[in-house]
Amino acid sequence: MVLVEVRDLLAFPTGENATDTEIGGIHFNLTTLNFWNYTYYSNNTLSNGSYCFLVDKPYTPPALLLNGTFLNSTSCYLATEPIGNRARAGIGFAVGFALTLVFVLVNLKKHGQLHLPPEKRFIPIGRRWQWYWAIFICTAALIGLFTGIDVDRYRVPQLPIVLNVFFWFLMQMGTMALVWESVRHWGSWMERQYIDPDPFVLRQNDKRGMFEFWLPLFFYFWLWLNFFLIVPRNWGKIELQRSPDQTIENAIPAATDGRFKAAVFCLLVCWLTIMVSLWHSINHYEPRNRGFFNRIIGFLGYMPFRFTLLVPLSLAVIGYQGLCAWDFTASPLNVNTDLLAMYLGGYAPTLLILIVQVIAGFMRPNEDRELIRQRRERGASIDRDLGLVRKPAWWRRVNGDLPNESMRDRIMRNVREVGGGRPTTRHIERLAEQRAADLESGGAANRSSVIEMNEMHRTSTRSSVSNPPPYSPYEGKSDTRRSERAVQLAAGLLFPGSNLSNPENAGASVERGRGLELEGDPPRRPGTSERSSSTVSGLSTTSPPQQIRSMLDV
Repeated sequence: MVLVEVRDLLAFPTGENATDTEIGGIHFNLTTLNFWNYTYYSNNTLSNGSYCFLVDKPYTPPALLLNGTFLNSTSCYLATEPIGNRARAGIGFAVGFALTLVFVLVNLKKHGQLHLPPEKRFIPIGRRWQWYWAIFICTAALIGLFTGIDVDRYRVPQLPIVLNVFFWFLMQMGTMALVWESVRHWGSWMERQYIDPDPFVLRQNDKRGMFEFWLPLFFYFWLWLNFFLIVPRNWGKIELQRSPDQTIENAIPAATDGRFKAAVFCLLVCWLTIMVSLWHSINHYEPRNRGFFNRIIGFLGYMPFRFTLLVPLSLAVIGYQGLCAWDFTASPLNVNTDLLAMYLGGYAPTLLILIVQVIAGFMRPNEDRELIRQRRERGASIDRDLGLVRKPAWWRRVNGDLPNESMRDRIMRNVREVGGGRPTTRHIERLAEQRAADLESGGAANRSSVIEMNEMHRTSTRSSVSNPPPYSPYEGKSDTRRSERAVQLAAGLLFPGSNLSNPENAGASVERGRGLELEGDPPRRPGTSERSSSTVSGLSTTSPPQQIRSMLDV
């Protein structure tokens, strides 16, 4: 409790007579002031409980009517005063939080960007939560600090003091969430590196996995309990600091009640949960040490250096909030608080936590890139053990194997190299026309020299095969028909004795394959089956077998 030695109620100054008073060089009817229950305060204000007016120069009303109305009056609840030390210090911290917000956004883009396919076990938002909370902290701090400027400018405390402390409490909760997400995600990152060589080395439904599942829920339960103990309340009593009596009777009991004290206990449970999460990650994903002292040394050695700063700073945040719950003189809820204690205990730890996070974010690489580097190192180590030598990166580019080329692009590139479609058909047609012309001009003597493969000697029951008819290119638009003509032409050049060289004979062979008798064909022997035209042969069973001299004869 704060002891008040001087009361702020003043008697009306004496005027020209008993019914006159002079305030700010202006004479007012004292009888009218007393009738409407106006009271004169030491901060140069007049108030009757419903209305409040400024009466010092240059805000002194020029006249007072009999109905209690002041002419050209100025309300007490306006920002009419110059900024004070609280506002100046708040502007300096606001600049620091604004600059930090810029670097937080840069780190969010750096660490939130994906370079590997997302995994269900490690969702991308998990690594971004700490930066989302950092953005929330900066936003709440900026709003609270800029509204704190009007705390000095209001002669009578009003809404600005409520907004200032409201967003300060939100900033404190966001700070604890930021530290929690940093520690939790570090454990998740250690797990991801641990299982990357072997995804089945750790199960998700074992005791370790279930503990990691329930621990975040436990933390946020206590954090939201802190929120509901602080935020839903009657904030109007915090504004009642317009006189020492009001401060003692209303503001101090409201600012140091049991709910604020219980909220500090909730934050302490959150901090202990952070320490448990840190211990859990080191215990499962780092080498274990034997002995009590060795485990303590290992715990401090395996813990990242940024956590050695974040953990004590977060504990300082809780300590100052606990101090405010018991001592009103150092609380930001006090209009006339101790500014050194308020900014060093209330805003400096949070700003330092953000700065440590930003610096650590710039020093650490993107997790996907780091995982790619580790996989590359493991692959190089395995290759050295096996004696394999990988070709350099430029080898694939020189041979046309582009790193970002899709399978479709590779197939199309191979097709363009080999050929296909209508260009290939036109090439075959030109080759067939050239060979047919050479056969016609050179006769049967040049036939063996024109065709690359040697003719197969066979004895046919039919008459000798005459020269193939002159080739007439297909002039239609059907690609299917054009391909068939090209195949028939190629078959006629490679196998002159077959029916594939003549479309009419090809049709007849198809009919024979269906078991139909054609006119002029010799009768089939009973008990035998007719083969298709592709394998028909007129060789006798007593003749020597064919001699295949190369694979081209097949």
